[in-house]
Amino acid sequence: MHISKPEIDLPPDTDPYTEAVYAKGAENWQRMINAGILKQDAQPYYYLYGLTMGDHQQIGLVAVANIDDYNSNRIRKHELTRPDKEDDRVRQIDALNAQTGPVFLSYKHHPTIDALIKTITAQPPSVDLTADDGIVHRLWIVDEPAHIETISVTFDAMDCLYIADGHHRSAAASRVAEKRRANNPQHTGEEAYNYFLTVIFPDNQMQILDYNRVVRDLNGLTVSDFLERVAQSFELHPSSSPVKPKEDHIDNTDFQVAGLTQVIRD
Repeated sequence: MHISKPEIDLPPDTDPYTEAVYAKGAENWQRMINAGILKQDAQPYYYLYGLTMGDHQQIGLVAVANIDDYNSNRIRKHELTRPDKEDDRVRQIDALNAQTGPVFLSYKHHPTIDALIKTITAQPPSVDLTADDGIVHRLWIVDEPAHIETISVTFDAMDCLYIADGHHRSAAASRVAEKRRANNPQHTGEEAYNYFLTVIFPDNQMQILDYNRVVRDLNGLTVSDFLERVAQSFELHPSSSPVKPKEDHIDNTDFQVAGLTQVIRD
């Protein structure tokens, strides 16, 4: 938080987009490096990041993705972005000269990667902690040259990856790379700015949680007026109980309002 939301270290009325906020983030970032809180590995490695919530577990690959693959749509997008949020991310990356938030990618699960992950995670993790919310976080360092080679070759052969979350982070990374390429006459394509940080989870482990919204203020409308306005853009299916998606690949226009009248009344 001191790096990604450094306004917490400034007066409460500080504009989160003022230059002082980005400068404070860079200061905190450098302070943590100097103190040894953040430390760079001697060699470039992959990592496996495991999340366990209740009975569900998913394990993803921590890696960098190439900006060119993002720009060419080999890394597939499904959301539009807001310019103000993109600008905020660009300014943060520029101020820190680093990316501190990974993009959440997904890939079609692959037997070679499945087997390798099973082998690596059979060993004790380098990090193993349970957060206050009960979710278990584990991290394995992938430092065996043969394992690194297998991962690289297998992922290089994949047709595409998909952005599950992080459209603003990836778009901002692309913009920073474009600017730095233009300002670097000796650009080779191997510079750090040509890549962005990701965690890549297999599609058969991903758990898509509900993305619910609660209407707290009808802005002077009656319930029936509100529902009539919403129905102009969405298909409504009133329900007295929570509604869960029944299958994958639900069309984006199939928007269901679960117990809306009850939510409004409460």
